[in-house]
Amino acid sequence: MATLVHPAPTPEQLVAELTLLLDLEPRGGDRFIGHRQKGGSGRVFGGQAIAQALGAARRTVAPDRHTHSLHAYFLRSGTDDLPIEFRVKRDLDGRSFSNRRVVASQNGEPILNLIASFQTPQEGLSHQYADMPDVPPPEELVPDSTIRRGFAEQLPSGPMRDLMMRARPIDFRSVEPRNWQSPGKREPKAHCWFRTVAPLPDDPPVHRAVLAYASDFQLLSTAIQPHGLSFHLGQLKAASLDHAIWFHGPFRADDWLLYVTDSPWSGLARGFGRGQIFSRDGRLVASVAQEGMIRPVAAE
Repeated sequence: MATLVHPAPTPEQLVAELTLLLDLEPRGGDRFIGHRQKGGSGRVFGGQAIAQALGAARRTVAPDRHTHSLHAYFLRSGTDDLPIEFRVKRDLDGRSFSNRRVVASQNGEPILNLIASFQTPQEGLSHQYADMPDVPPPEELVPDSTIRRGFAEQLPSGPMRDLMMRARPIDFRSVEPRNWQSPGKREPKAHCWFRTVAPLPDDPPVHRAVLAYASDFQLLSTAIQPHGLSFHLGQLKAASLDHAIWFHGPFRADDWLLYVTDSPWSGLARGFGRGQIFSRDGRLVASVAQEGMIRPVAAE
């Protein structure tokens, strides 16, 4: 019997699946259900949970109030086998700001708590002292997906190889590509361009949700660079503990954004990472911070 070969998804299909994943089903009473990740790793990706929780909060706020910050704590590992329930509490609707609390749960147990704040745009004092680093443009860099596939082709058949080979909706291009086979020790700093592989709708909340989703990809990897170890070689066990984002200005997640990350500290089985996200014209559009659990497997 001939084996059926399914065609690879197009960029448009990949981005449509991402926007569907980050969309939510309203169930009444400020309660929402999040879609499951198709073909996931088994564990809910932290960026997905953050982006969906932000979307739940966003749906309870007046449309003229824009997300300006979020703070999230990861409580338990979620599973891709189940949808996620999001319950929103309306803590404040003031003259300029709204504040929301979100609890994300599976099987009746919370997996994530998130607080988000929204603001009606206003004029005010303005400055930017953070300069975008002078790095090669994305057109001169090899996509991370190409490097990842080269590594995956040397792995035996199995879930890890399938995950590494899977086409993704976001195109990452690292200025300092990671060597998954032999990472080596290096300074905990990194620069990475990213954008969706196809256009997104002209809806600012969608672009903020996609940025929130993508912001979880780089920080813990930067924190382990001084130690010469790799998640993909099974040398470490890691999990995000908390995550914060501040949105500073308008941007499009389907245009190139530069993610500048560094890790000033790690210890006590935790790693701390910071990120700055610049638009291609040099504007600082978001800042990120995250701490995660990092344990060498040999210490388990």
